[in-house]
Amino acid sequence: MPSQSDVKWSQLKVGVIVAVSLVLLITLLFLMTSASGTGFFAKKIHVKTYFENSAGLKPGAAVNLQGVTVGNVDKVKVVPDASRKLTPVEVTMKLDTKYLPMMKKDSKAALSTVGVLGDTVVDINSQFATGPTLADGDELKTLESPNLQDVVKASQGTIESLNVILAKMDRIVEAISQGKGAVGQLIYDDSLYTRANATVGELQKLSQNLNSGKGSIGKLLNDDEMYNHLNATTAKLDHIATELDAGKGSAGKLLKDDALYNNLNETLKHANSIMADADAGKGGIGLLVKDPAFAQKLNDTITRLDSVMTGIDKGEGTAGLLVKDPALYHNLDKLAVDSQSLVNTIRSDPKKYLTIHFKIF
Repeated sequence: MPSQSDVKWSQLKVGVIVAVSLVLLITLLFLMTSASGTGFFAKKIHVKTYFENSAGLKPGAAVNLQGVTVGNVDKVKVVPDASRKLTPVEVTMKLDTKYLPMMKKDSKAALSTVGVLGDTVVDINSQFATGPTLADGDELKTLESPNLQDVVKASQGTIESLNVILAKMDRIVEAISQGKGAVGQLIYDDSLYTRANATVGELQKLSQNLNSGKGSIGKLLNDDEMYNHLNATTAKLDHIATELDAGKGSAGKLLKDDALYNNLNETLKHANSIMADADAGKGGIGLLVKDPAFAQKLNDTITRLDSVMTGIDKGEGTAGLLVKDPALYHNLDKLAVDSQSLVNTIRSDPKKYLTIHFKIF
């Protein structure tokens, strides 16, 4: 059996080994946490923020500032505060004070995921923050960012709409493949192809005729005489435009003569004056427009004149007989004929009818 001194020495060696191991373990933990900026002896502040949903955030999760770990999550809990009805998840964070100069009171906190399906962490964004430095016990405003579930929910409506569109596209393609509709007939109808081919042939013939100078358009394109006529006509039109611009001729004077403009202006003024007088009831036109009695008299006169003309047209009265009675016309005609015959007889033998006899007592 080992002696009591040997047992004590063995226990001492085990104790020393355990103590050294604990010291090494504590030193290793200290070095690891110091390297990450969240060591046991680093001075920290506690900051709170509130989220609508924790999205799987757990205590001990990293807190990043612009992607750099500056602390960790201390607590995650739901608070029964009525004022926090929309953001009931309270997250308490421990932040390293050496990063305080870069963290402001108006910085924004948001939840993000490391990778697609990784752990949830807190991201602090101070890129646009300009407020005072963050202090212990402050509350950070949150910047809600959609998680994977939110993205999937939001995309469901788009996927359904896309399915509807794809179904419609499938029906359209099916109809086209069966030769239905304008596009289907355009692709599968041989008669349409034949007509299109014939049309292309006609267009080719038309192009050949134009190039050979046939037809009116072909002559217009290829006949030099036609070009010369058009050129001469253009020159004449240019000459006429030059003459007009120079104030020559009647049209040129109409465009350039100030006297004509003044006369037209005076005429318009006079016409305006006449219209003003007529509107005021002055003059014959004014009485005709504005005076009811004058208009009634004029209407009565026209009525009487119409009655007289109606009687004449019916052959009533002297004027009516003069216009309508054929006997009076024949008598006047016979009188004119007899008068002409008498004049001719007198002219043929004037001595017979114009002899003057004098008797002296």
